[in-house]
Amino acid sequence: MMSADNHTIFDPVTYILTEITGREESRVWIIIPFCLMYVATLFGNSLLLFIIFTERSLHKPMYLFLSMLATADLIILTTTVPNMLAVFWFSGGEISFVACLTQMFLNCVSFTTESAILLAMAFDRYVAICNPLRYTTVLTKSVIGKMGLAAVTRSFCIIFPLIFFMKRLKFCRTNLLPHTYCENMIIARMACDNITVHLGYGLGVATFIIGLDVVLIALSYGLILRAVFRLPCKDAQLKALRTCGSHFCVILMFYVPSFSSFFAYQFGHNIPGYSLDLLSSLHVLIPPMLNPIVYGVTTKEILKQVINVFYPCGSRSSLLS
Repeated sequence: MMSADNHTIFDPVTYILTEITGREESRVWIIIPFCLMYVATLFGNSLLLFIIFTERSLHKPMYLFLSMLATADLIILTTTVPNMLAVFWFSGGEISFVACLTQMFLNCVSFTTESAILLAMAFDRYVAICNPLRYTTVLTKSVIGKMGLAAVTRSFCIIFPLIFFMKRLKFCRTNLLPHTYCENMIIARMACDNITVHLGYGLGVATFIIGLDVVLIALSYGLILRAVFRLPCKDAQLKALRTCGSHFCVILMFYVPSFSSFFAYQFGHNIPGYSLDLLSSLHVLIPPMLNPIVYGVTTKEILKQVINVFYPCGSRSSLLS
C-alpha cells in the first residue's frame, strides 16, 4: 500500500522514507559530504576498535569503555545511514514496518547505551583522579564488563515499552514518512490515536533517564575539579585536566546535538522542516565521526598506535616528536 486516506485506518506494511524536504535541488551537496562522513566514521571507529583489541597496553578501563562507545556508534551508523544515503540517492526509499521499528529500537537502545557509557567513563575519570590508589582494584575487567552489560540491559528495558506503544497505535494517515530514517516521534505523529502517553514516555526518558546521566556526569566532574584544584603543583593540575579533556569534548558532542534535535522536534513548531531533518540526520553522523578523531589526537597512547599501523618502520618516532 503506497498511500491511505486521512480517515481510513490501515495497518502499515511499508513506509516510504523521503529526503530532506525543501532542499531537493541541493541533493548533490548533501549526498557527497554525507557519504564522506559515513566512510570516515566507519573507518575511524573500526580502526579504533582494532587498535584497542590488538594492543594489550590499551586493555585499560578508559580504553575498554571507549571501545564500547565505538561499538554503539557503529550500530547506530550501520542501521541508519545506509537507508539515509539510499533516500538521498533515489529521492525516497521503501522500508517495511517491522524493519522500521527494528531500526528505531536499535537507534534508541544504542543512544541510551552511549549515555550510560559516558557516565561510566566519567566515573572512570573520577576514580583515576580522586582515588588513584584504588583505580586498578575498583575498575577490574569483570566490573567493566558488568557495567557494560548493565548499560545495555537498562537501555533495552527503557526502550522496549516504546515498541509496545508503537505496535498498539492505529495509523490512518499516509505511509510517506517525512524523514530519512525511522524516528520515534515522527512515526508516532502519523497515528490517528491519542499519542499523549507515547510522547510523554519519550519526553520522560529524555528528561529523567538521560537527564539523570547528565546530572551524575556533572557531579563527577564537579568532584574531579575540586580534587584537581587541591593539587599543590600546577603541572599536576594541568596533567589531570588533560586526561579529562577528550572525554569532556565527547560529552559535549554527544549531548548538545542530541538534545537540540530532540527538543526541536518536540517544541520547534516554527522551525522549517528541512532544518529539523538536516539537524536530525547530522546528529547521527557527526558525533560518531568526531569521537575517534578527538581521542586519536588528544590521547598519546592511541595516536602512537595509529602511527604504528600506518608507519610500522622507524619513521614513527620522528612523527611523535
